[in-house]
Amino acid sequence: MARWTGTWLSGSAAGGAQGDDSFVPGSRLGLPSAGPGSVASTLRRVVAFLLDLAVGVLIGGVVVLFLADVSPLQRSLANNLAFALQMVVLQALTGQSMGMRLVGIRVRRLAVDGPIGLLPALLRTALLAMLVPALIFDRDRRGLHDRAASTVVVDAR
Repeated sequence: MARWTGTWLSGSAAGGAQGDDSFVPGSRLGLPSAGPGSVASTLRRVVAFLLDLAVGVLIGGVVVLFLADVSPLQRSLANNLAFALQMVVLQALTGQSMGMRLVGIRVRRLAVDGPIGLLPALLRTALLAMLVPALIFDRDRRGLHDRAASTVVVDAR
């Protein structure tokens, strides 16, 4: 009985997955372990996301300044649309949003290096806007939004 319960009570190593402490995020994807092209750290991704949110609020705030009698809902919608628009356009064309550029990371397709294109940027941003898919990630630090769009966020420096 102890052996049977050990397969699910002892964690993933007992269930067949290797408990290798030397695992490097991105190694399964063929990415380098450090330096340019390696998987970006979670901290840098979070900082870039917060900076992008701030940019969305600033752009949305400027738009709202030119409108008369704006409700809180309209103000929130303007901020969210500004965030989403800048994420889609900049990632599709350059592979980096403003926040990503400031912290030195970029998003790339797994199959090819370079900007990710419009459809993956739309899918990635739509899922990122829901926030929950970004909080669920794998050993390679790829959130559900990255997995759905076949992308990975890497170090650009």
